[in-house]
Amino acid sequence: MISSPADHAASVDAAAGPASDAARVTGLTSLQHEQTHSEAELALLQQARSRSEAELLALAERTRATLGEEQAGILSGQAKFLADPAFYPPMEKKIREEGVSAREAVQAIVTHTAGRFEALNNPYMQERAADIRDLGQRLLSQLSEDGGGVRLSDIREEVILVAHDLAPSDTVQLDKRYILAFVTRAGGKTSHTSLLARSLGIAAVVGAGEAVGDIADGDQLIVDGDEGVIIVQPDEATLAEYRQRQTAAEYEARELEAYLGQPAISRDGVTVELAANIGTVQEAEAAAELQAEGIGLYRTEFLFMEAKQLPSEEEQTAAYRAVAERMAGKPVIIRTLDIGGDKALPYLQLPREDNPFLGYRAIRIGLDRKELLLTQLRAILRASAYGQLKIMFPMISGLSEWRQARALYEQARAELEAEGVAIASPDELEVGIMVEIPSAALQADRLAREVDFFSIGTNDLVQYTLAVDRMNEHVAYLYDYFHPAVLQLIRRVIDAAHHEGKWAGMCGGMAGDPLAAPLLLGLGLDEWSMDAGAIVRIKRALASLDSGACRQLADELLALDTPQEVRAALARHQFEAQ
Repeated sequence: MISSPADHAASVDAAAGPASDAARVTGLTSLQHEQTHSEAELALLQQARSRSEAELLALAERTRATLGEEQAGILSGQAKFLADPAFYPPMEKKIREEGVSAREAVQAIVTHTAGRFEALNNPYMQERAADIRDLGQRLLSQLSEDGGGVRLSDIREEVILVAHDLAPSDTVQLDKRYILAFVTRAGGKTSHTSLLARSLGIAAVVGAGEAVGDIADGDQLIVDGDEGVIIVQPDEATLAEYRQRQTAAEYEARELEAYLGQPAISRDGVTVELAANIGTVQEAEAAAELQAEGIGLYRTEFLFMEAKQLPSEEEQTAAYRAVAERMAGKPVIIRTLDIGGDKALPYLQLPREDNPFLGYRAIRIGLDRKELLLTQLRAILRASAYGQLKIMFPMISGLSEWRQARALYEQARAELEAEGVAIASPDELEVGIMVEIPSAALQADRLAREVDFFSIGTNDLVQYTLAVDRMNEHVAYLYDYFHPAVLQLIRRVIDAAHHEGKWAGMCGGMAGDPLAAPLLLGLGLDEWSMDAGAIVRIKRALASLDSGACRQLADELLALDTPQEVRAALARHQFEAQ
């Protein structure tokens, strides 16, 4: 996207102040004045809250109609947060007890609440602070005389927007006829602003850092949202290159539309199941709209991370049931709580560790704090009456952990049956494991005799097999799921499952990579789970492949020595298939 930038980022200024009878009367008058002032400020705050809630709900409705349930949920979630006992009531308390203005109360509580999120050692939770600040900005706008000043939705000329940050509620109102792209100094890839930009089809580089300061009003920019690149004042050759890329991208988008509604089938008629990875109830709606054949990974930790205390059995049941019902009978694999590593839960008070990815996390927490896992298993079983649910245990290292987890599942089932609760029968509900530790892959033949299915988590499997911290930029070059050692483990898992008449899936990033499609088809992978947006690309890749040729290719690839050789061979195959 190419245009002239303009910085339309609106800001809201922060508001930085017993003796005689006569003296007692003066004191009483002062107290009455303070009370009157506080009541007036409380009324202003309540008015701002009501108007903000109405605005957010109306905006959510418009967003639901244009972008879908997941995106609308960002805004309706903000509206619900206005009723949060840790957010709005403290503002009222501050006005009553300290005599501050409504603006000062909002600023103080928003700063405190957002700061709590930013202090968490978790990127996802840190970026939720942007939603809190967005909500605070809306309240402050309602409290200001001008109603918040300039609105981005009023822009009526083609621009690239450059700003310190964009709030989700601002982003969702951008008109892509005029906002060709945007760049922000702050933010991250998992922020709601990034998600909304992708949904709107607007090129964006979020979290560009201090480089934004080098951009001047009137500069010509190229914004490459796919690569996260900003080019200031490009030369003619660069402009020509990116115009050609833009044309190719528009052509590809039209081509991909042809695969919507089509089965995931190879050229010679072999079908596979393409499922979606989700983290929230709302994302299940998006997966259904993109015609996912199921949910291959429901990351339940987000339900826990967005709560201020452990979700009750009732709350969990409601969430799992909602996903089951939205998928309308299609399979939904629910992964039990996978917390620890880079995902923290403050209310669980997990110990600080030097090597958290090798420490107290995932199934290890569940088997140690059995009531935590037992409650979740009861909730999943209760929700199983409303759809085709499956249970998956994460980070299983071998048979001992699997058998302990399976015993808790059987206990939960026995309890609910004794209580007369309707749940799916044992034949209807499969229980499997996520293979992400090399020891589980190496014991796959024995595990396959007892589990109902495997789902290979390549993100962690690569990390643990190659001893590479995938968050560490200094060793990131070593992180590659095409490493021959990783490929050998993947083949071992798939073959072990098939030998026992079980199925094997994959829910790591590799499943959504079109370059990997010939290899995975050749290895016989049954179920591929990925970000919902990747499904049509994998369908297109499969349509050009012959399964027999891919089996031969897989044998050849696994005989290679380096990941670079594997990638090069796959690139050649991809070129020849076009």
